[in-house]
Amino acid sequence: MKGKIMKKLMSFIILVALALTVAGCSTNKDEASIIIYDGTFSEMRIVHQMVKMVVEDHTDATVDIRDEMDEVNTFKEMVAGNVDILNTYDGTLLTTFLKLDTADIPAGMTLYDYANQVASAEKGVHMLDKLGYENTYAVGVLPATAEKYNLKTISDLAAVSDQLVFGAEHGFYTEEGSMKYGPFTKFYGLNFKENKPLDLALKYTAIENGNIDVTIVYTTDGLNKQAGLVVLEDDRSFFPEYYDALLVRNDLFDRFSDVAPNLEEVLNSLGGQFTEETMTDLTYEVDVNGRTPEEVAHEFLLNKGLISK
Repeated sequence: MKGKIMKKLMSFIILVALALTVAGCSTNKDEASIIIYDGTFSEMRIVHQMVKMVVEDHTDATVDIRDEMDEVNTFKEMVAGNVDILNTYDGTLLTTFLKLDTADIPAGMTLYDYANQVASAEKGVHMLDKLGYENTYAVGVLPATAEKYNLKTISDLAAVSDQLVFGAEHGFYTEEGSMKYGPFTKFYGLNFKENKPLDLALKYTAIENGNIDVTIVYTTDGLNKQAGLVVLEDDRSFFPEYYDALLVRNDLFDRFSDVAPNLEEVLNSLGGQFTEETMTDLTYEVDVNGRTPEEVAHEFLLNKGLISK
């Protein structure tokens, strides 16, 4: 009887030891994995792949890029401690994530610096160095539409908007932030004949087919380069600047100090590496030529000497 009890006790001790070993291995793995949720459009996917490549080339950390999630929910998960890095824009951080406006920026401060200051103090996140280019909202029309209605600025739309159909991706119609459809049309006095929320992938097809007349584009959008839309001047400066940068949790570098003591330097190696033209060409390769974000990111980093192989 005593022997059976001892055998059961030893079996229990072994099981506990194995469980602790597995748990320890899992913890170590998790600690060395930087978590990213992928973006919903090519530019974000390309930059996230670049993050993975430079980090895994220059540190012992790994980067886990998970299925795509919209930016607002990714930001919420980041603040909750479940996401480490997000490729986003200072204008998005200010107006969408922090729900502030350009009027809130103190005199003498840039949008980037103010958004970073508030985000760090209130949300425990901050932006790294700017990647070097701006990807702001813009309003685009077909060349024939611009010529027919003599459109050069967004203000020019006001007199003819009731004859035109506006269409944009669903995200532009949300109430998350002040740079969306409602505030935009109110600011410029636009009263479109109809407005249509569209899937991002269908937007350019819709305008080329005449199903919509006016749309929102992004200044580094490769599909806009293909479509050849005329971008109307934001003559009253409604849309703020949107400079791209990596948003990270404040505790990221401390948590990865063992496996990646140079992590901040590695991530900031992407700073200043891009222009609007460069990023437009990269997204064009993905959205028009059908290459993968991984291929495009790898080729760019190799050419820049930012990765070794």
